[in-house]
Amino acid sequence: MPPVKIIFFDIDGTLVNPKTGLISEETTLALKRLQASGIRICISTGRAPSEVPDFSPLVFDAYCTYNGSLCYTADEVLHSHPIAPEDVTRVVNNAAGIGRPVSVAVQNRLAANGWDPDLADYYRLADLTLTVAPDFEAACREDVYQILIGCREAEHADLLRGASGVKLAVSWERAVDVIPADSGKGTAIAKVLAHFGLDASQAMAFGDSQNDLDMLTAVGVGVAMGNATAQVKAVADDVCGSVEENGIYHYCIAHGLI
Repeated sequence: MPPVKIIFFDIDGTLVNPKTGLISEETTLALKRLQASGIRICISTGRAPSEVPDFSPLVFDAYCTYNGSLCYTADEVLHSHPIAPEDVTRVVNNAAGIGRPVSVAVQNRLAANGWDPDLADYYRLADLTLTVAPDFEAACREDVYQILIGCREAEHADLLRGASGVKLAVSWERAVDVIPADSGKGTAIAKVLAHFGLDASQAMAFGDSQNDLDMLTAVGVGVAMGNATAQVKAVADDVCGSVEENGIYHYCIAHGLI
């Protein structure tokens, strides 16, 4: 494999310990040393830009948010791919048909049309509080990059009924993100690599959830966290320690990256 020039990191369960909501000192040190050695570091997350934690003084070289539907650097937008308005309407109506509220993710905020325990707990994973937006309909007329819905697997098919331009990205068993059908973390990585003039063989990625699957297969080496799901570990090229064990830090040392 060519030398690693760029690494993509999921946030929840990868950089950030979901039990504490924090990034460890060891993981932060690994990121600093990677950048110091000339390796670009990038965020790849299902979160909105406003939900990306402040990792100061670290500044990542690129941010792939909304499961790859909105990618940017500190200076420019690299990729913007919202959901088609007709699919937004269809999914919102489908969710209402099964008694589920939704939250639409536009560029600078989330706007929900109701409350239920699953959606509220999904918000809490990102340290957010679910509230109902009085201007939900107006938000739906903006560019919607993602739709968050609390649900279980048995409800997935109902949510997508008649909406051919979207698909599900799943990072938690009690909720889904609805994103454009031709979007995803793998698609975002291709955009970022093109921007920096790099090949997939020069890239590495770390992830732990189902929405990381296409990310791990879009790079030269995809590394699953020790706390990753069995499906993620099965498609990964390698497995490191868990986020609680500072898996990224120890993996980077063991493989001569820092």
